[in-house]
Amino acid sequence: MKVILMSDLRHRGRRGQVVEVKAGFARNFLLPQGLALLASPGNIKRFEHEKKKIDARHDAALEVATAAAAGISAVKLELKKRAMETGTLYGSVSVADIVAALHEKGIDVDRRQVDLAGGIKTVGDHVVRIELHADVVAELAVDVAAAD
Repeated sequence: MKVILMSDLRHRGRRGQVVEVKAGFARNFLLPQGLALLASPGNIKRFEHEKKKIDARHDAALEVATAAAAGISAVKLELKKRAMETGTLYGSVSVADIVAALHEKGIDVDRRQVDLAGGIKTVGDHVVRIELHADVVAELAVDVAAAD
């Protein structure tokens, strides 16, 4: 099924692209969420007509994400977790731990924006990517220390 993307979707395409997706994905997720329109000639014209409004909203969201990225990059989180003598953690640092620590510092981030590839399983300094916007990625410094 061909659809027009109304916003950038990771691994699918950019806003305004006509992409081929499975019918169930379009019917059950993209269309109800307002993330896409069916790629009919009428909808293509409608999208071209509304493109200026969509671009203005996109630019505003980009500015907000850029400002938030600057704030996040300036923060260094310090987390204490139980660890073995070798420096390996009992368990790992989860996305929920990072989101909660950021919330305590006054920064609200959705858990789906945090990219914790491979997880944090050792004591030390780590860099966590936070995808605030399709074009803006903030890097957060996380220092994991052994709890007493």
